[in-house]
Amino acid sequence: MGKISIVAGSVKSSALFFMAKGFEAPPHLKAFADRRRDPASKREAVLHTAAQLFIEKSYSRTSMNDVAECLSITKPALYHYFQNKEQILLECYRLGTGLIEETLNEIADHCGSGVKKVEAFIYSYANVMTINYGRCVMRLDEGDLSEEARTEVRRYKRKIDRRLRGFIQEGIDDGSITPCDAKIAAFSIAGALNWICQWYEPDGALSAEEIASQFARTLTQGLAAKQSRDRKGAVVHEKELSK
Repeated sequence: MGKISIVAGSVKSSALFFMAKGFEAPPHLKAFADRRRDPASKREAVLHTAAQLFIEKSYSRTSMNDVAECLSITKPALYHYFQNKEQILLECYRLGTGLIEETLNEIADHCGSGVKKVEAFIYSYANVMTINYGRCVMRLDEGDLSEEARTEVRRYKRKIDRRLRGFIQEGIDDGSITPCDAKIAAFSIAGALNWICQWYEPDGALSAEEIASQFARTLTQGLAAKQSRDRKGAVVHEKELSK
């Protein structure tokens, strides 16, 4: 069975099309078919649908009319939840970064050495880059945003960057990461991770978890301090050997 794309501008993107063809309509396309659905579920359906369209058509080429048509609702009904597509995109961004931030405190509290924290950060971030909320915002050209929205997006980016740099510096301090420029190391890691959204395909050869695991392993190998053994056979970091 071929992959079914949700493309705006065609009645085939509606839930009725899926049902008519014998397919199970994606849950977010059913949200507005049931009048008893709570507003939160319908709002989530708008976000999910818009994120998918931003990926397939790009943010600049997607209109509010496209989103409404995919959901088989009127534009006035859509405006009840979001006034414009920039509001939708910013909410997608908040959700994506929120997923990352939820894990940061857990990483800081429970992942041990600095290099282990960096590895956990990479794994978490890579997973977010494989879901629609993460994929659509990282493909964004900031030039398409208003100044206010750009400021908010950059604020989120700086916050996450600071946490990553902090984990790297912690690793340098505890000897688990080879001494390096934490800023350059963080930029290198973020650049590799953000590119996932450009090539990742949900039906590709590797699952999201496999991609995240490989990125975490590969990117931390270049940071991890070399280990040796002391005379008693204990594993020690190169920083300890130099004392």
